Amino acid sequence: QVQLVESGGGSVQAGGSLRLSCTASRYTLCMGWFRQAPGKEREGVATIHSSGTTSYADSVQGRFTISKDNAKNTLYLQMNSLKPEDTAMYYCAADAWRCMVDGSFRYWGQGTQVTVSS
Repeated sequence: QVQLVESGGGSVQAGGSLRLSCTASRYTLCMGWFRQAPGKEREGVATIHSSGTTSYADSVQGRFTISKDNAKNTLYLQMNSLKPEDTAMYYCAADAWRCMVDGSFRYWGQGTQVTVSS
């Protein structure tokens, strides 16, 4: 089992930045961020493997950066140039055979809300 606790969500104006954090109860090889906006399906945002390999959704490429502190079992998502369409509940996830934004993850956090106003 892996417990995941997210933090760092909030409200920001368009063009602003936020950094999300997710602390895992133990080490995992693969972690990622997903999001779900009201009335929409959940979508993969970014993933990172302990080898350093990352993947990003096209919609966030160049604006978001995923990183991981393996010593602290903590995952981060730096979000810059935020847009109103980035508004969603953001979820941390861990443990997937395919460490990509379209991978199937086994463990999920409770989520943290990000709201971007225009």
